[in-house]
Amino acid sequence: MTEPIVAETPIGTPPAWAIMQRRLFDVMDEGWWLFRERYCLPDGSLRYAGPVQSRDGADDFYEAFVNWPVLYQLGGADDLIDVAKWHWEGVTRQLTDLGFLVDEFERGYDWFHIGESMIFFYALCAADPGDEVFRERAYRFAELYLPGSPAGNYDPATRTIRAPHNGGGGPRWGINDEWRSYGADLTNMRIFGLPLSGVPGITSWDDLKDPANADLMGAEMIRRQGAGDTAVNLAATTLTANAWLYDHNDRFAAWTLEYLDAWQERAAANDGLVPDNVGPSGIVGELHDGRWYGGNYGWNWPHGVYSVGSAACIAALNGAVLTGDSQRLDIARNLLDHLYERGITGAVDETELSIRDRWQAELGDDCAKPTLLIPNRHGDDGWFDYQPPQLGLPIWLWQAAFESSDRDRLRQLRERSGYDWRTVRDFRNKEDAGHEAPWLAYLAGDNPGYPEAMLGVALSQVQRRMDLMAVDTTDPADLNIHHWQRHNPVATEALLQLTTGTPQLLYNGGLLPLRVLYLDPDRGRPGLPADVAALVDTVEPDRTCLQLVNLSATQTRRVIVQAGSFGTDRIDEATVSTATGEYPGPSPAYTSPPPTAGTRTVVVDSNRLEVTMPPGRTIRLELRLTRNTYRAAHLALD
Repeated sequence: MTEPIVAETPIGTPPAWAIMQRRLFDVMDEGWWLFRERYCLPDGSLRYAGPVQSRDGADDFYEAFVNWPVLYQLGGADDLIDVAKWHWEGVTRQLTDLGFLVDEFERGYDWFHIGESMIFFYALCAADPGDEVFRERAYRFAELYLPGSPAGNYDPATRTIRAPHNGGGGPRWGINDEWRSYGADLTNMRIFGLPLSGVPGITSWDDLKDPANADLMGAEMIRRQGAGDTAVNLAATTLTANAWLYDHNDRFAAWTLEYLDAWQERAAANDGLVPDNVGPSGIVGELHDGRWYGGNYGWNWPHGVYSVGSAACIAALNGAVLTGDSQRLDIARNLLDHLYERGITGAVDETELSIRDRWQAELGDDCAKPTLLIPNRHGDDGWFDYQPPQLGLPIWLWQAAFESSDRDRLRQLRERSGYDWRTVRDFRNKEDAGHEAPWLAYLAGDNPGYPEAMLGVALSQVQRRMDLMAVDTTDPADLNIHHWQRHNPVATEALLQLTTGTPQLLYNGGLLPLRVLYLDPDRGRPGLPADVAALVDTVEPDRTCLQLVNLSATQTRRVIVQAGSFGTDRIDEATVSTATGEYPGPSPAYTSPPPTAGTRTVVVDSNRLEVTMPPGRTIRLELRLTRNTYRAAHLALD
């Protein structure tokens, strides 16, 4: 690295965003401590005495802590990484005792849910890449899907994962035992409609009231959705991509790209759209009478693009991380464009759709306004279940490549929307996401109040979780397995956007390649140092601009700014703000003379630069970048 850059500009009146940001770090560090006291046992496991299902549920236990390592990586408390690992270990033992795991990994379930649980593990690996125990686990888990693995999850002859449910125990044929007879009494699933089409005598939900029909539907689900490959298995590529980031083992890269290529070829043969099922012989539609839709967690049921689109984007991003090749994103680009081309205009309040509460929170009163709705699902009668587009998917395609076509896609979505993208609403959904629109408007330069508004939302939502914990008297025997997620007081969306210039990760199994990573050389760890706040206000292909503020009145802080959490980009040069003058001036004066502002340019030629932050000083950095100069890697602070 070059010689440290020294911040020279006095703060003057501290920016509101900086004060709010440091407050957010503080209250979340208070919050996770209270959460563990309220919901956890001394061994790190969760207080739970309720029933468990035959296959579903392991993800919900891990999701209680899913973003704790991310908070540490951003600058949370020093002991948070050890606490997060302690909970991962405790929950893993707990789930092993409950029969969900084999050798610390999911016994066998769908990757829509495995992906939800694994983002906790991936975040631990990224936050502390020097931990040899988690490195060994990363290798061991990835090996489960390589050709020749004793687990037998993968068939190299057909380039398929052999079953929709898979994991540490290998292919796990069939479906949840609770669905062996799929009847109308499953009222929580009614909003998603029939899980399969083409079942004789069953054309509506009410037909499932007949026990014979319920048994027939369950049997058909076992036969057609309990074998073969399914598109959500694409999220398994994060296992091997995560392992590859440690030491660039070619075996992990080869399988990731081979499996991604197989699905890319299937999409190309299906007019560019990813099908959702492949039979045991490697043929699309083999178990579904030739239909390219109908697979488990596929286009027809229950979520459509929410599951298939997410998995395609996750795998595409993994391919881009491994190769630096933006064409790896095409499988996801084509999928989204296919849906956007079929968009209609309508109001959420006047449209029949399966997931309504998400949009009521995200759009508020704008649910009554006509806006762009895209088809989420496909059945025998064509596309249906029209909803607003989930912006997290196209945003990550833009983040991965920063190509003009990806930025244009987002611009067009904004133009077709019937609501104001600048509006910031006070909500938090399961994915700790949903504020992408106002953030994009901020980056576009027309939403200047976004940092304070979004930090206000984050503080409000964390306080709400603290208050929910304070009044919670639920007995462990009566807990719903989603209870912990709804009380988790760690909310990282605002910090990711504002401190690193990065959207919230793709929740069903995505990696988190940050645009900017901060390292604290004095504490030997990732994250912003104490008292230091950061705001990224420009994110462009070859340029990132940010401001650092040291709110301490007495302590000098040092911070290393790294171009990407995986260190792929080279900082060619940095234009930094300077200040000259007689500050603080003579003591008899009523005020200090204003400094003379200027800039200077420093040649960096590295993926890191160090900034010294004297007390009460601020600095603005304009980083000029060359992208994908270095191979992506889990990088520890040397």
